[in-house]
Amino acid sequence: MTDSTPTIYDVAERAGVSIATVSRALNSLDSVRPATRDKVLLAMEELAFVPNAVARGLSIGKHGILGLVFTRVVGENNGLAVEEASLLYTDIVIRGAETRAAEKGYSLLLSSFDETHPSGMSALLSLTGTVDGLIVMDRVLHDDDVAYLARRIPVVLLAGRGDSPAAITIRVDNESAMSSLARHLVDVHAVSRVGFVTGALESPDATARATGFRSSIEELGATMADVDFLEADWTSAGGEAVMRARLDCDEDLPEVFACANDQMAVGVIFALQERGRRVPDDILVTGFDDITLTRYLNPPLTTIRQSGGVLGSVAVDALVATLDGNEEIERTIVLPVELVVRASCGCASDPEEPLRQLHTSSRVHHRVDA
Repeated sequence: MTDSTPTIYDVAERAGVSIATVSRALNSLDSVRPATRDKVLLAMEELAFVPNAVARGLSIGKHGILGLVFTRVVGENNGLAVEEASLLYTDIVIRGAETRAAEKGYSLLLSSFDETHPSGMSALLSLTGTVDGLIVMDRVLHDDDVAYLARRIPVVLLAGRGDSPAAITIRVDNESAMSSLARHLVDVHAVSRVGFVTGALESPDATARATGFRSSIEELGATMADVDFLEADWTSAGGEAVMRARLDCDEDLPEVFACANDQMAVGVIFALQERGRRVPDDILVTGFDDITLTRYLNPPLTTIRQSGGVLGSVAVDALVATLDGNEEIERTIVLPVELVVRASCGCASDPEEPLRQLHTSSRVHHRVDA
């Protein structure tokens, strides 16, 4: 081995694989066996190999740029899904991060990944030659890739499980949120049969919300049938599609469908009303996020309020603190949420009409909002 900068050929030789296999391993393709991919990553580690775009930036030092990587939803037949992804929750997080980055003296570089493909480690590694640190949103990285990337650049994960030893995780209190919602539905509305519409199950948020809601409902004596657990894709179109399919089943509907985000709830309500089911007279529907659109729906949507803007802002604070060498930064930061009660769950839409306020805590609060 010479003193020259190692190349992909050197990695392939060290790992005992082809150049094509190295490329596939970098891009996390399923066609590469885990053991083979581990050999490739080990060879890269031993050779201190990085893609050329990274190598060019290693000697520059700080760039004054933070990266934010998010999942891009691709619509099959039209631009609806893409519009949703850019217009709603992701955009709120981006705006919060951008504002905070500017306050801290940094620029924010955005990069999106197509959710139909696996993690693009090569592209992410290339970003590390341009930015000082990365904020990575839900479903961009496989768990195995986080540690590898974090050895090269500080990483903050949004919506992770909070068990990554390599990266800081910032998430909302999904467990308390779903417990609060379940108790409201059982104690105030006396529901006994519930349904749930989840996002993509590889998402930590989807898993936490689905698990938290099911366990809370069962503890309170209500039930959820398998037919009423619906998996969508976080979009309104996805919520509409799974609800239409459920309505085609020859089984009674539950009393409520809780949705893991507001966008799916919008599609669920549309599908129900299209089939003549009135919300909330015939069935209750709730969401999660409290995007601006929800208060203007008919009926206004009962939901869990989390601030995407705060999530983005806190992510920047954590990343900058890491870059500044602050070793006291928490490895997992859990942000509080708030139950916002509106008409879609059967509560009064008039904020002046008294509503039962139950089981509030320092982290989860009930709010009445028309």
